[in-house]
Amino acid sequence: MIDPTTVKRGRVVPTQLASRSLAGQCYCGEVRYQVDDAFLYAANCHCSQCRRTTGSAFKPFAGIERAKLRVTRGESQLLIVGEAEGHDAHCRRCGSLLWSVVREGAFVHVAMGTLVDAPSIRPDKHIYVGSKAPWFDITDDLPQYLELPDR
Repeated sequence: MIDPTTVKRGRVVPTQLASRSLAGQCYCGEVRYQVDDAFLYAANCHCSQCRRTTGSAFKPFAGIERAKLRVTRGESQLLIVGEAEGHDAHCRRCGSLLWSVVREGAFVHVAMGTLVDAPSIRPDKHIYVGSKAPWFDITDDLPQYLELPDR
């Protein structure tokens, strides 16, 4: 790991770490992307929309500014479900959910299961547990929120 500090004139000063780039892709590999490892937050979402779009009990996601994600292959194979400022991006061929565009189009929530490289962030909470699947029990110690917590 890189030390995020530098000594200047006898003082320890934080330095800007260059963000590494992470690879991601869908199940079939038709769509590939790069995203900066500079995620601002990560969570496990239990809302009914995330459960339906993933086919799972919850969606682990990491949030980042939209401009920090770049499609590197298969952009024409993206299936966009929703509007320009709020949608899910799936692979048209295999159906994998890759990311969701949120917050008036300014951010993306990257589906963490599509990352090939391990991100430096981990989900630190469960959100929308008020609508979680009744057949699923949360067994970790992460904080749980009925809806979206205050930022």
